[in-house]
Amino acid sequence: MTRRRYSLFRDLLAESPAPGRGILSQTLSDEDDVRLVMFGFAEGEELSEHTAARPAIIHVISGSAELTVDGDTYDAAAGTWVRMMANTRHSLRARTPLVMALYLLPSAPDEGSLA
Repeated sequence: MTRRRYSLFRDLLAESPAPGRGILSQTLSDEDDVRLVMFGFAEGEELSEHTAARPAIIHVISGSAELTVDGDTYDAAAGTWVRMMANTRHSLRARTPLVMALYLLPSAPDEGSLA
């Protein structure tokens, strides 16, 4: 069996629709030290403040939320993208049904040099 050299998802939103209630998470890819986890949130659901041991990217695919990163609060809507260094405090509260992609990245030797 030959392993493909790429992963393709034509429609991330279709992979993880927002649930009617609760929070749904599923890992779509976990290769080469990069993990893609899709989250679907029902309106009003939230992730309380926490940190990740690895650098991470949050990309809102659909819906809207209140996103707090390192003490700064933002209105997040489809297209919002944020990259965080490891151990950055963050939280999220879905204002509407919400779908977001979370990318957990490899730890960088020098995380002080974000682009």
